[in-house]
Amino acid sequence: MSLNLNPLQLRVLGCLVEKDLSTPEYYPLSLNALVNACNQKSNRDPFLNLEASLVHGIMDSLRDAGLAVFVSEAGSRVEKYRHSLTERFNFTRPEFAILTELMLRGPQTPGELRTRCERMYHFDDVDTVEHTLRKLASRESDPLVLQLPLQPGKKDQRWAHLLGSEVPSQPPPRTPAPVSNPQADRITHLEAELEKLKDEVAEIKGLLDALTR
Repeated sequence: MSLNLNPLQLRVLGCLVEKDLSTPEYYPLSLNALVNACNQKSNRDPFLNLEASLVHGIMDSLRDAGLAVFVSEAGSRVEKYRHSLTERFNFTRPEFAILTELMLRGPQTPGELRTRCERMYHFDDVDTVEHTLRKLASRESDPLVLQLPLQPGKKDQRWAHLLGSEVPSQPPPRTPAPVSNPQADRITHLEAELEKLKDEVAEIKGLLDALTR
């Protein structure tokens, strides 16, 4: 697997996979639902405000690359969209969940990934997340993730995907940050839980908006 996707393609593709794993009952997605997913304020970094016409054009490029397809369902006049990664690549569900989260939020620690992947796949512990990451990184011909150098003042290394044209690099050296507070891990966990709740609310709002259009 050798992909060289731009940030907007990554956002659209990541949203398709996320909704496939987290809310299969509402998948494939209509154009309106896909736009809402791309523009969510939670579980997205950076925040985007994409127009429907742009998202449709991005879907055209993903279809041309064999990564997504348009779907016409019986009894529906609305064209819908789905990814085709399942047909092309032999990923496990935990691998899909991790790659999707990295596409949607960028580099993250294994602990952050475990919490944020919860709606797509439940990891029993951080060790299981790290094992999955190392499997993705050790693919002989095409590693899909990379462990980044440790940032100053941080104790956990982040991981990044290798699906895009820009590979994250180590940030410029800075003055070492103060030693983190003992409560930092708990705060990070609570913030991630809050992000997950926001994501669920945004999902419900997007579905309601789509139904009322």
